[in-house]
Amino acid sequence: MVVKIHSFHIPVMGSAFSIDTPIKVAQYGISSVISLVDDALIEQMRQHYAKMVGEEYTPITKYDEDFRAQRIKEYLNLVHRIVKQKFEKVKNSSFETGSEIVKYFESLPENSILKAQYLKMLDVTDPKLKAVLQERLRNEMQPGSIDVNIMTKLDKTNYAKDRTELPSEYSDALAALRGYAESSLDSAIVFSAGINRRLYSYVEKFKDFYADATGHIKKKIILKVSDYRSSYIQGRFFAKKGLWVSEYRIESGLNCGGHAFASDGYLMGPMLDEFRRRKDELCTTLYKIYNDALKAKNKDTFDQPHALKVTAQGGIGTAKENNFLMNYFQIDGTGWATPFLLVPEVTNVDGPTLEKLSEATQKELYLSDVSPLGVPFNNIKGSFSDTEKERKATTDKPGSPCPKGHLISNTEFTKIPICTASRQYQKLKFDQLKAMNLSKAAFDEKYTQMTKKACICNDLGEAALIKNDIDQKPNIKRFSAICPGPNLAYFTKVTSFSEMVSHIYGRMNLLNNTYRPNMFINELKMYIDYFKKEVQKIAIEPTEKQVKYLNEFKINMLEGIDFYKEFFPRMVEETQDYRNRALTELNSYKKKLEEFLSEHSNIFSNSLPPMLVV
Repeated sequence: MVVKIHSFHIPVMGSAFSIDTPIKVAQYGISSVISLVDDALIEQMRQHYAKMVGEEYTPITKYDEDFRAQRIKEYLNLVHRIVKQKFEKVKNSSFETGSEIVKYFESLPENSILKAQYLKMLDVTDPKLKAVLQERLRNEMQPGSIDVNIMTKLDKTNYAKDRTELPSEYSDALAALRGYAESSLDSAIVFSAGINRRLYSYVEKFKDFYADATGHIKKKIILKVSDYRSSYIQGRFFAKKGLWVSEYRIESGLNCGGHAFASDGYLMGPMLDEFRRRKDELCTTLYKIYNDALKAKNKDTFDQPHALKVTAQGGIGTAKENNFLMNYFQIDGTGWATPFLLVPEVTNVDGPTLEKLSEATQKELYLSDVSPLGVPFNNIKGSFSDTEKERKATTDKPGSPCPKGHLISNTEFTKIPICTASRQYQKLKFDQLKAMNLSKAAFDEKYTQMTKKACICNDLGEAALIKNDIDQKPNIKRFSAICPGPNLAYFTKVTSFSEMVSHIYGRMNLLNNTYRPNMFINELKMYIDYFKKEVQKIAIEPTEKQVKYLNEFKINMLEGIDFYKEFFPRMVEETQDYRNRALTELNSYKKKLEEFLSEHSNIFSNSLPPMLVV
């Protein structure tokens, strides 16, 4: 039987912040996720760590065949070797105060079976029995999983030297998948940002994603999802190919870091509850499709479904919230990302940015328009990337030289897509605006909108290079970007790994004195703010399609609010005063929403549900 080590994982953060996190935490049994976006950064990190551990390093250049997949494969193999070595060192250390193996066991949650066995061993005085129990503990230890993430929307087509289009398997996402699939890892890949049929179909080409005769899947599939319906659709897509989705990782659409994908008004609480109620149905339905597909492929079928986990992440801030999610919604684990940006032992954040993060309040953390993808992006005011971008906007050469090009998608001026944050695009757009003979006010507004876009695929990687002193040149300045979730406002202390783990498990409290509403109230506020902005964008001349979308968004939010009316009294981890305050805040936000809907009756003409009463 596999003993569960930790009840939380560390999700992917940007392209660099968690790029080597497994090397720092996996030896203590904690799983974390590496981004596969930036193969150039991955190659630089491979060189850095190969030198650190004394391995020979042979560069993989952009002129080598299949270089993106090969860079990813070799880096993941290196991380795997380092983690195995570190884990064995922890495992074989002595049970003495301050040792690595003691750190491993002391970090476990209090309700852990393994922790209970460890505490029992400490009470034993007989040397022989103590040695036997210690050996049993060593045999039960496991490293954390070295998981990876592909953001499915980042799948640009690549070109040969002669500018001819390469076959689809050389696109960014497919090449990244191939690199992971060919690596030595026994772990999971997280697909985020929605379905990519080309990418998902490519998965079936690699045997490691299929269960072996014992039911073990060497490379598991995890879907990061925002509602039950899309989860079923994506799970069914894989099941029809004989591939099993091992985990559905539910993330708040807005109360998260990085890109924010608003889930059409679906709030996290109702979403978790639907999974609680329908998890068995999902598993049973997909299992039949899965087994039928295996039979059609002449592969081994299975008498029962493989394990199917449901986890949650996005805006969790206290041990009580964490425990209630686990107990009430019966989820299998939680994800904690943004708070770990304040833990230098775990993530890559350069010193000056770390200082900004530790001082950030709710006013400094905001949902920005800097992403060239056109998706809202969590940001911090005054980031070094934004400062440099704004400086360039005041010159005759706005925009970035686009050194990596992972976010290229625009064909407004060119046949081959380019990035809207690039110097090339912004020069072409600038010339177009000048030729339009706009008023100064109209020109300035469009110019400002154009120059908001930042080179995040490069700048999100800079912190890892700065912190690890990689490729630092006296004449080159690096301007790092950061993408914390709004939950950061409640954490203002740079802290240690042990302290953050203790906070998650309720052994200590790292929150500052800023008043912090319940995570679901925080998310509701974000959704209402987002909804208002979306309405105001189209309020003057809304199209039928826009009206339909916004009405569905409204209905989903109001249904979520009604759910919380019944749900908040059940938060048994909290005090009665806390539950009453949550209901009061809930009513207040519903009232504000209804007032806004009344002001835009041209869009929202149908009657509204009655007010909640505490």
